[in-house]
Amino acid sequence: MDSFIKNLGGGSSEGERRTEGERKDEGGFLGKAQGFLNEQAGGGQKGEQKEDGLDKAVDYVQEKFLGQGPQDNESAAEQAKDEAISDFIRDQYKKQSGKDFPISDK
Repeated sequence: MDSFIKNLGGGSSEGERRTEGERKDEGGFLGKAQGFLNEQAGGGQKGEQKEDGLDKAVDYVQEKFLGQGPQDNESAAEQAKDEAISDFIRDQYKKQSGKDFPISDK
């Protein structure tokens, strides 16, 4: 029964643990439901496709220089955080230069 419950939620009966960086849309019914809700909130692969160049640059820095792992399937909350970072960069650029950032916001 214990393994049935773990598999329902996408877990493993062998006691494997997921790290924060692993994809959460794998697994049983609960994992699929979580993935669906995440996509509806703007996360996942569909959300990644809607990112502009500056958002992608923020992802690149987080992955390559800050060691935050793959940024290609982020949650809606993580994408919102990245958008806030890129908005901050745009605001600071405009305050310093008096011009809009060269990459337009999507």
